[in-house]
Amino acid sequence: MSRTSVYAIRVNGRLREVEASDPRMPLLWILRDRLRLTGTKYGCGVGICGACTVLDRGRAVRACQVPVSDAVRGSYTTIEGLSHNGDASPCQRAWIEEDVAQCGYCQPGMILETVALLERSPRPDDREIEEALGSHVCRCGTFARIRRAVRRAGALALGVSK
Repeated sequence: MSRTSVYAIRVNGRLREVEASDPRMPLLWILRDRLRLTGTKYGCGVGICGACTVLDRGRAVRACQVPVSDAVRGSYTTIEGLSHNGDASPCQRAWIEEDVAQCGYCQPGMILETVALLERSPRPDDREIEEALGSHVCRCGTFARIRRAVRRAGALALGVSK
């Protein structure tokens, strides 16, 4: 018989209590199934494709690789937590302005990875962008638009025109 435990996890600035019977349950399933934050996507389940990327204190992590028992030590931001008072973040605005998404499945993870990149490097060059986003799988192939959106997001965050 499995015993259910309660875990307190900080998500989008709020401490949330969630139940899980297995301490190895991935944060991805906690976010999607327990907290109904479905912007974080399931892709490969092994941390390769980037669809489940979230931020842990500003650092991009793959939610499918973080067990709930370890998640209690983090502070996570999902795509739903980027906007404030209904206003899109600079990265979200740039994605819209550059018309990046086709199917959109991979985009939440890429946007969150971009937020982390811009924290490290507000004006990234092509190498930095490729290094940060190169492991994210996008079957639509909108990489040229993604690169433009990353640059636009940096400019928006800095308050300068593109």
